Amino acid sequence: MADRYDVVVIGAGPGGYEAAIRAAQLGLSTACIDDWTRAGGKPAPGGTCTNVGCIPSKALLQSSENYEEVGHAFGEHGISVSGLAMDVAKMLARKEKVVAQNNDGILYLFKKNKVAFFHGKGAFAGKDGDAWKIAVTGANAAGITGTHVIVATGSKPRPLPGVAIDNVRVLDNEGALAIPKVPKNLGVVGAGVIGLEMGSVWRRLGAEVTILEALPSFLPIADETVAKEAAKVFAKQGLKIELGVKIGSVEKKKTVKVQYTAPDSASKTLECDKLIVSIGRVPNTEGLNAAAVGLKLDQRGFIEVDEDCRTNLPNVWAIGDVVRGPMLAHKAEEEGVAVAERIVGQKPHVDFNTVPSVIYTTPEIAWVGKTEQQLKAEGVEYRAGSFPFAANARARALGDTTGLVKFLAHAKTDEILGVHIIGPFAGELIAEAVVAMEFRGSAEDIGIICHAHPSLSEAMKDAALAVDKRALNI
Repeated sequence: MADRYDVVVIGAGPGGYEAAIRAAQLGLSTACIDDWTRAGGKPAPGGTCTNVGCIPSKALLQSSENYEEVGHAFGEHGISVSGLAMDVAKMLARKEKVVAQNNDGILYLFKKNKVAFFHGKGAFAGKDGDAWKIAVTGANAAGITGTHVIVATGSKPRPLPGVAIDNVRVLDNEGALAIPKVPKNLGVVGAGVIGLEMGSVWRRLGAEVTILEALPSFLPIADETVAKEAAKVFAKQGLKIELGVKIGSVEKKKTVKVQYTAPDSASKTLECDKLIVSIGRVPNTEGLNAAAVGLKLDQRGFIEVDEDCRTNLPNVWAIGDVVRGPMLAHKAEEEGVAVAERIVGQKPHVDFNTVPSVIYTTPEIAWVGKTEQQLKAEGVEYRAGSFPFAANARARALGDTTGLVKFLAHAKTDEILGVHIIGPFAGELIAEAVVAMEFRGSAEDIGIICHAHPSLSEAMKDAALAVDKRALNI
């Protein structure tokens, strides 16, 4: 007889593994299935985020930032360095070590919380009474059943029509993280998060980087003020970004030649050593055997769920990139924990409006809530306040005064509607805004509480005060 569990989670990315751990904490017998594999055939739980996404990209970003600091910023501090060189192989080895540490950390957490882990691919195989039969194929082939099933199979790169990814010359996010030497010329299709982060890494290490973007405006998902500032900064850094282009053909020989049409209808060619394709991601539902059990998908391939992540099938849930909402690891984590708690009758809540977004370029870009253009489109009365890092004492001491903090608050109630940051450690600073918005806080609430001096967080205080034209340091 197949092993039976209260909860079976398919996928051990950020959402899946946290769902499994939370379910086990709540006293439910839990299994988690994942087929990611690393060198030597070892399991590599953590999904795209840990293996070829968030974690390795941040490791490379840190390495490239260190290299640029030594080469271009240390002199201002009176530190002289000679013989500066980048060992790309060593940098990549460090990245792999960081990834492996995270893989092993998840396996340890499974063991600690008594989550049964199956290294293989999970798929629906029908029903067994009131339970779902799940077939596991791969290293730990097995047949198990679960009263509840949580689908957390994540997403995969969106292909560029007619362009084959070989991860030698034409790369997706995985290939972009493993370029063996710094290319002289690097092309990137897509000026989103992945394109900007990976373009930044290799630009710092010496590549000439050109980013081709189909949309006519830069970073339309961000607040317009922040996006304009980012465009100026990236151009100054040497990132060449062309907007409103239409890709024609991609030819691979000794180099990669990209034929494209500019907004003025001029035909152009980009020749590069490597080409990164980063035009978004699509839900990963292949292999689930969804059609056989009647699991409903929408036209784009996402699993249809209600606001609580319930699918059309009884006791089958879906979370993360495979469902509606922002494709962010921390959004998946929140949904995974919430589903585990709903299974035992609790009433958790996940508010997409307070899910922060971060782009880990230099400077970092982070935001939560509404943009100014969204508020205008919705006809919401608001007040705005901003504060530049150039007027922040800690930023001056760091030697990094690029960017600003911008608060948007309701004109009548002063409730915070959105906070947008471009500057040093923006990804850390945004957490204060998330807390305030979760508790329906006002701009004045942030403006009147004590912030340590000197700290970057004082820019948050001054920007909040600026909503009422009360900023103290400018």
